Amino acid sequence: MVAASQGVESGVPHGAVLTAFVDACLGPDAAALAHARNAVIAGLGDAAFVDVCATVASFNAVVKIADATGIPLEEAKEARTRDIRAALGIEAFHAP
Repeated sequence: MVAASQGVESGVPHGAVLTAFVDACLGPDAAALAHARNAVIAGLGDAAFVDVCATVASFNAVVKIADATGIPLEEAKEARTRDIRAALGIEAFHAP
């Protein structure tokens, strides 16, 4: 999986390593995940790796909870994601 932000400097310390790890967590490639996991541990240490994993898991869960409870999409996000939501057919899952 190629990061949408690949090549963009975020200003976050270890941002490239963290972005690669998040992308690998969300992707299907076990080898890429193992490589990204090792890069986080090597660059940030074991304790930071646990924090990174907890952060990724938390954000993943929060989005699912928001979606499941029907929290409305903000207007700005609605406008920016309209085309992709239409292409994916996401609106078919909306219950009035």
